Amino acid sequence: MTSPFLDVSPGEWIASNELAFAIPDGFPVAPGHSLVITRRLVPTWFDATAEEQAAMMELVNVVKQKLDETLRPQPDGYNVGFNAGIAAGQTVPHVHIHVIPRVAGDSDDLRGGIRWVIPDKARYW
Repeated sequence: MTSPFLDVSPGEWIASNELAFAIPDGFPVAPGHSLVITRRLVPTWFDATAEEQAAMMELVNVVKQKLDETLRPQPDGYNVGFNAGIAAGQTVPHVHIHVIPRVAGDSDDLRGGIRWVIPDKARYW
């Protein structure tokens, strides 16, 4: 198993620690869209060790802080999450967390957020 994330040069990393690193998303859905990835090739969040999971969450906070400091307009919110497995939409079999900055007005209707992964079930209001 290989991962395109492991081909990204450390010079392109946004942040890193002993077990994980962060890079800009190659196909961003918003300015600043970033990925936090384990250094070890691990298929999903549930295959990562507790230490790797903690290291990734640490970098989510670091990336958020960096984006808050550099993006203009400054983000009003964030979507943070991962897809675990093909049925959940995972296309690269290497665990990664999406950190997606959001700005008020960047979508017509923000209600429901992540619930829209299954459109027929999203609307609960």
